[in-house]
Amino acid sequence: MIPLDPLPNLIDQVYGRLLEAIIDRTLLPGQRITQNELADRLGVSRQPISHALHLLHRQGLVAESGKRGFEVTQLDPQRIRELYEVRGAIDALAARLAATRVKEDSAARTQLESALEAGRAIDDDAPLARLIALDVDFHSAIYRLAGNTAIEEMIAPQWPHMRRSMATVLAELDYRGSAWTEHETIAAHIFSGNAAAAEAAALAHAQTAGRMTEEKLRAIDVAA
Repeated sequence: MIPLDPLPNLIDQVYGRLLEAIIDRTLLPGQRITQNELADRLGVSRQPISHALHLLHRQGLVAESGKRGFEVTQLDPQRIRELYEVRGAIDALAARLAATRVKEDSAARTQLESALEAGRAIDDDAPLARLIALDVDFHSAIYRLAGNTAIEEMIAPQWPHMRRSMATVLAELDYRGSAWTEHETIAAHIFSGNAAAAEAAALAHAQTAGRMTEEKLRAIDVAA
């Protein structure tokens, strides 16, 4: 991890850097970390490290481990399945609403088109962090096109956990292609204004992702 500049929002910077390290598995599940170690690696004092770790702790991304230490939490397959069940309902609603508003909000439609085009450009060498960011951008564009701010407000606290779970399946080349094929199907129904089809496609996509992620996590647990 690259040392940070001592700007006024240093706590936010430390939090963001640690969050990304957890998501892209620079910091692995179960890995123990200390405030002194992180302070040395990031080139900052322990104070912003302490604040950032406690924010991550409240989110369930790290757990206390020994004196002044923390460890990255494991991904719980059951918890991920539950999150995807809820996300499936939210994504289905968002896709249905987006299809009904696609002709009213040209700016949000353009944003969705741009997110889809960026996803189509993915190649086999794309880093995992890029894959996750593009996936999030696509779904976030649908949420905005839906025009219901409560959707984004409800999903926002869960994105760190969802992004962690994405890393378990997006690293596989076969799923990269199939995920964006499903994205194209969802987008096509939204652009055509077919609310029922968009809703069904979004729900199916979330269910598939949830099932694959849970299966992969359980396989990792068995192997361990």
